[in-house]
Amino acid sequence: MRIAVTGASGKLGRVVVQELRARDHEVIALDQHGDKGPGFVRVDLTDYGQVIDAFAGVNDQHAGVDAIVHLAAVPAPGIVSDVATFHNNMIVTYNVFQAARRLGIGRIVYASSETVLGLPFDVPPPYIPVDEEYAPRPESTYSLVKVLEERMAQELVRWDPTLSITALRLSNVMIPEDYANFPAFDADPMLRKWNLWGYIDARDAAQAIERALDASIPGFEAYIIAAADTVMRRSNTELVDAVFPDVPRQGELGEHGTMLGIDKARRMLGYAPQHSWRDHV
Repeated sequence: MRIAVTGASGKLGRVVVQELRARDHEVIALDQHGDKGPGFVRVDLTDYGQVIDAFAGVNDQHAGVDAIVHLAAVPAPGIVSDVATFHNNMIVTYNVFQAARRLGIGRIVYASSETVLGLPFDVPPPYIPVDEEYAPRPESTYSLVKVLEERMAQELVRWDPTLSITALRLSNVMIPEDYANFPAFDADPMLRKWNLWGYIDARDAAQAIERALDASIPGFEAYIIAAADTVMRRSNTELVDAVFPDVPRQGELGEHGTMLGIDKARRMLGYAPQHSWRDHV
């Protein structure tokens, strides 16, 4: 496929572009910042005219795309003001979705967030491991936008039942250079309780994105995407006993298996995480 990737210069975007190209896809890398290279187009995604024009075609680059991977965003709470986060992320996602619809681009995969599950879990989750079955619980403006984006996607596919929009509720994105810091988390289980000690290797996030593009299931689906294990050497039972002793447990927790449930992604997308921090430290 010829795939437009927004946010292509970001931490995850760089890996996604590399992995998709390694799998023989043609990638048009869209971002407001970054070094110009093959397939790179500088675009202000808050400007709808630039977005639809970049998707439709760019002289000397491409003549339209088959699918869109939307990663561009203020990537976390607290980076800019709440209102700036809302104004940027909401309008950018609307522009991307609307431009795709107008151009008849029927495959969209985009970065939602684990934050919609109720992070930082100051209010404990309803059960552990968490999954996609309970209603979103945004606890920040950043997360609120992610919830609204998912709702917007649901309405857009209702308007156009042939459209496929897949929201990947990505956990905390890591690259191998980050893994040297992981052993320090064991000193205090509270350090990473905010997302149930989860993470996602950027290469596995790219795998999930490609599998979602391949599946291209008409309608809207949301999937939690996390690594197969936690960031901790401490056992899951020890962690949950210490931090969430009153939260119901759904079956066996396992020794170090993720507590961000990825069963739906495994079942429906064939997602199979391959990378663990334990292989690097």
